[in-house]
Amino acid sequence: MLAAIVIRDEGERTMRRHIVLAAAVFMAAGGAVFAQLPRTASPPGAAVYFISPKDGEEISGPVTVRFGLKGMGIAPAGVEMKNTGHHHLLVDTKLPPMGENIPTDDHHRHFGNGQTETTLTLPPGKHTLQLLLADQNHIPHDPPVMSPQITITVK
Repeated sequence: MLAAIVIRDEGERTMRRHIVLAAAVFMAAGGAVFAQLPRTASPPGAAVYFISPKDGEEISGPVTVRFGLKGMGIAPAGVEMKNTGHHHLLVDTKLPPMGENIPTDDHHRHFGNGQTETTLTLPPGKHTLQLLLADQNHIPHDPPVMSPQITITVK
C-alpha cells in the first residue's frame, strides 16, 4: 500500500509494475518472518511415543494409532499453557522445518482438539509414522518433542 501512495503520480503501467514488485517483496519478507517464528520451550525429558502400532507391525484394515506423552500435558490448538502442546502425526513424510507452522495436509495430520488417537485408512504397503508435538500455534517446541519414525505394513 505504501508503494501505491509513493508512486501515485507515475503512469498506470509503471504503477502496476511497482505494486507487483512491492507485493513480491512483501511476500518474500513474509516467508522470512515465518521462518523466524518464536518457538515454545519444552521441559527436559518430555517425550511423545506410539502406544500402538509398534514399529515393524503388520496390520489389516484401518490402522488405529494411539499417542503417548510424558513430561508434558495436552492443550488444544490456540490455548497457551506452559508445558503443553497438541499432537501432529506425520504420515509417509519427513519432519517439517522446526521454526515454521506445521503444514496441514494428508501427510501432516493435526489433532488440535487434544485428541490422543486416530484411525487411518492407508493403502496396502509400507508406511512411515512419526509424532511431533507443537504449541498453540502449530510450531514445534524447542527442543522438539518428537517420536522416532516407525514403519508399519498394511496388508
